[in-house]
Amino acid sequence: LMAKFVGKSKLNAAVFISGRGSNLRSLINYSKKKLSPIKIVLVVSSNKEAQGLNYAKMNNIKNIVVIYKNIPKAEKKLLDTLVKYKIQLICLAGFMKILSKKFLLKFKGQILNIHPSLLPNYKGLHTHKRVIENKEKFTGCTVHLVNSCLDSGKIILQKKIKILRKDNENSLTKKVLKLEHQLYPKAIVKFLSNR
Repeated sequence: LMAKFVGKSKLNAAVFISGRGSNLRSLINYSKKKLSPIKIVLVVSSNKEAQGLNYAKMNNIKNIVVIYKNIPKAEKKLLDTLVKYKIQLICLAGFMKILSKKFLLKFKGQILNIHPSLLPNYKGLHTHKRVIENKEKFTGCTVHLVNSCLDSGKIILQKKIKILRKDNENSLTKKVLKLEHQLYPKAIVKFLSNR
């Protein structure tokens, strides 16, 4: 699949975060590979304390903090910045804000999200806790297109793992996060090859 992108210029991508940014770090590492189809030119955070902003700074990637007190104003700032950096793909990575329908229309079919469950099961928050409480045998993660319904867009790729008896919310969080780091780059390649 990767071979498809050889010699093509990379797409400008923005990664949206709200927290520690471990998926951001893995996407930055991936984007630096010669065969990667994306170049991360912008990191957007909804939280000025987000640790992930450090990865952006360490890699000299332009970063902005958008505070969602006034949503129309926040989204205007966001859209202006996305246009300025000619963003062609948005990757949500632990972004804890809901994007408005108006915003989603402007970037229709260009926004991906990673979610720590096997969608359509366990949309929303506290997925690992709910998975354990329901004594599920498997869990995993999903990369999907973002639409106006929470965690409901077209599924691009999923990866599943077995839940062990000794697993708790913490151990599952760590395991699924490792999976996410492997899955997101693969999903981006799959998504872009089918465009």
